[in-house]
Amino acid sequence: MLLLHACGTYYQKHRKFHQLFSANRLEEADALLAQDKRAERRKTKLLYYFNRGVVTHLMGRYKESNQFFEQAHRTHESFSTNYMEETLAFVINPTAADYQGEDHEVLLLHYYKALNFLQLGQYDAALVECRRLNIKLNQLQDKYRDDAQKYRRDAFIHTLMGLVYQANHDYNNAFIAYRNAVEIYQEDYQRLFGFSAPLQLKKDLIYTAYKTGFHDEVARYQRLFQLAYDPAQDHDACDVIVLWNNGLGPIKNEWGIDFILVKGAGGTLLFRNKALGLVFPFPLPADRNQQGALLNLRFIRVAFPEYVERPLLYNQAVVATDRGKQQSLELLENINAISFQVLRQRMVWELSKSLLRVALKQALAYQVRKLNNVLGLIVGGINFATEKAATRNWQALTHSINYARLRLPAGTHPIRFKAFAANALRNSYQEEFCLQLSPGKTAFRLVHSPFTASSLGEQAY
Repeated sequence: MLLLHACGTYYQKHRKFHQLFSANRLEEADALLAQDKRAERRKTKLLYYFNRGVVTHLMGRYKESNQFFEQAHRTHESFSTNYMEETLAFVINPTAADYQGEDHEVLLLHYYKALNFLQLGQYDAALVECRRLNIKLNQLQDKYRDDAQKYRRDAFIHTLMGLVYQANHDYNNAFIAYRNAVEIYQEDYQRLFGFSAPLQLKKDLIYTAYKTGFHDEVARYQRLFQLAYDPAQDHDACDVIVLWNNGLGPIKNEWGIDFILVKGAGGTLLFRNKALGLVFPFPLPADRNQQGALLNLRFIRVAFPEYVERPLLYNQAVVATDRGKQQSLELLENINAISFQVLRQRMVWELSKSLLRVALKQALAYQVRKLNNVLGLIVGGINFATEKAATRNWQALTHSINYARLRLPAGTHPIRFKAFAANALRNSYQEEFCLQLSPGKTAFRLVHSPFTASSLGEQAY
C-alpha cells in the first residue's frame, strides 16, 4: 500500500485540494492547505507557497498572499545544486529532488504579487515586481538565446509591466514594455501558440507613444496596425483594467513508452521506439559485467510526464458599464499552451535521463538475480515501484488570461462581467462589481472563474 501511494501522481495526492479549488470553495481549500504542518519541509514546498499565495489572493487577503509569494520567490532564489539530491533523483526518480518550478510558473508568481500590491494601492511596490520580472525575463532569454523555437520571451509579462507603468504615469517605460510585448506576440506567440497581439495592446502602445511625445511613432504604428485610433480622445479619462483568469491550467500525468534495446555499431546500445520514431544511442560501459547485464535486456518501459489539458468551459466574455458601453475581453496569455510547449522543449532530455535510469536499474536487478534469484526479484520490484515520472506542477494556475481596458469618467460605476460557454446549452457566468474611479487613477479588477468543461467531474483526473 505504501508503494502504491508513493507511485500516485502529484494531482492524485492533492485531489481534495484541487476539487475544492476548482469548485471555488476557497475557504475550505485554504484550511486544507494550512492543516499540512510538514508542507514547508517537503520537496514540494515551492508549490505549497504558490497554492497558499493564489488562494489567499482570491480571498482578498492581499498582504498575506504576498507573504506566501515572497516566500516562494526567496525559496526559488535560494535553490542551488544539491549533488546528493540530484544523484538520488537520477537513480531513483525525479521526486527525490526539490521542485524548482517551471520558467513560466516563476514568472507568474510576480504577476500575482503585482496584482496584490495594486489592490492595496501600493503602485510603487507593484513597480518593484515589474523590475524583478524584467530581470527574470532577461535570464530566460539568455537561457535560450540561440533557440528561437523555444519559449524564451513572455509577451504577457511585458504587457503587465506596461499596464503597471502606465498606471503610474510612467509613459516612457510603458511604451517600451508595450513595444516589446507587440514584438513578442508577432514573432513568437503567433508561431508557437497561434495568436497575436490584442487590439487593446496596440491602442495602448499608440497611446503611450502619444503621451511620451513620440508623434512619429504614433503615426508609424497607426500605419503598421492599419488602425484609425486617435489617442487624444482618451486623454485624462479614468481607466479600469479587467483581468480574467479563465479556467485551470493542465495537470501533469504519467505515461509509459516502450523501447526495444538493440546493440548498435561502435559499442553503443540503441533504445528504439518505432511508433514514435525515437532512437536514443548510449555508449556501453567499459565494465564487461555491466555490458553483459545491459545487453541481456531486450525491452524497457519508461515513465514520462505528459500534460493533460482541462478544457475551458467559457471561451469568451464581455464587460458592460452603466453607460451602455460593452467591450469584449481579449486573450493575453495561454498558460495551457505554454505548459505544453515547455515540456516539449525538453522532451528529448527528459527521455534520455529516464532511459538511462531505467536501464541501470534493470542491469542492477539482472546482476543481483544471477547471485540470488529471490533477492533479484525484490530489487526488480523496488525498481518498478520507484520508477515514476516528474508529475509536479503548479496546478492552481489558470488556463488563460484575458483583459479589457475601459475608459470612463470619474465617479462610481457599476460594471457587469459575463462569460459565455462555447456550448450554448451551458449556463453563463456573471459577476457584478462597483468601482469608485478617481481622476488620473487606474483601477484593476481580477475576475477568477476556475471552471473547466469537466469542473463538475474533476475526479476524471
